[in-house]
Amino acid sequence: MQHPNIVEFQVSGDYALFSDPIMRVGGEKCTYQVPTYEALKGILSSVYWKPTLIWYIDRVRVINRIRTEVKGIRPVKYQHGPNESGNDLSYYTYLKDCVYQVRAHFEWNMNRPELAGDRNENKHHEIAKRMIRKGGRRDVFLGTRECQGYVEPCVYGEGNGWYDDLEMLTFGLMFHGMTYADEAYSDETRDAMTARFWYPRMINGEIIFPRPEQCTVTKKIHEMRVKPFGYDLDNFTGLTEFEEAKL
Repeated sequence: MQHPNIVEFQVSGDYALFSDPIMRVGGEKCTYQVPTYEALKGILSSVYWKPTLIWYIDRVRVINRIRTEVKGIRPVKYQHGPNESGNDLSYYTYLKDCVYQVRAHFEWNMNRPELAGDRNENKHHEIAKRMIRKGGRRDVFLGTRECQGYVEPCVYGEGNGWYDDLEMLTFGLMFHGMTYADEAYSDETRDAMTARFWYPRMINGEIIFPRPEQCTVTKKIHEMRVKPFGYDLDNFTGLTEFEEAKL
């Protein structure tokens, strides 16, 4: 299905680390070979995001050859004695010289009825395209904070990719993304945080992502409630409400 609010962009960086959330707790970290749906969605959310909408990543092209580099890292220890160093030694495996072309679109977040008045498709689409041309509103990272990324507009499919002639490459079970309470799409994902997994295939250098609700392997992490946007004292929306509250 073709959507009228499609955006296309290229994201690149010297290094990337797209890892399973389970590996984020500590110790050794090893990247996936290709970016996850959630990582690309996070990149696009750094470019432009509003709670009125949800970004959906449609597909990605892997332009450069998949290469890795191992680095020795000194992360902070979670627990250490009074006479011990606060750092540890670990080895992180990064992707190197990364370039990806991405196609995505947005849909309205129907879990946010209080923002129905902001559902102006042309406005958000034009702002998103302008932010892509500007390189994003916030800093862009390829998986982790230390992997700086750079966004620029592109025509999806243009140019040569390293894997254009490779018929198919599979990656096994892979993390797809997180479904948060305010992006729930079913009774099972309502009022909860849910992890999604899938079996990606890269065909001629391109990965086509399923929609979140099409992922058949899921795991409920914990209960989560949607925090509405309103005018109460705990969740004011601007300076005027803050002043009126006389806090």
